[in-house]
Amino acid sequence: MIDAKEKLNAAKGRLGALAKETPDLFEGFIKISKTATREGQFTAAQKELVATAVAVTQGCDDCILYHVDAAKRLGADEAILIEALEVAVEMGGGPAVMYAGKALDAFRNL
Repeated sequence: MIDAKEKLNAAKGRLGALAKETPDLFEGFIKISKTATREGQFTAAQKELVATAVAVTQGCDDCILYHVDAAKRLGADEAILIEALEVAVEMGGGPAVMYAGKALDAFRNL
């Protein structure tokens, strides 16, 4: 079984390959991402937790890994992740429960 760090690196590799082929698209996407995640009323870590919750409700494994990793690097702890996952489950129902488990597992393994 591939561990969370290997899965994250694989996802980043795929993203990098696509970015190389579509640099104009990714220039715009990076601008959106930087704007959306810069500190304001929410810290950058809190914004990454919001992104994690959205990824859980959307069922995006790679997004979960990417945003959990960023939240953790920015200082989010497991307790606040769990609160964000609770909101994701409220909004996403049963499928979000399954992806919330994946997010918690990723946090513990990154």
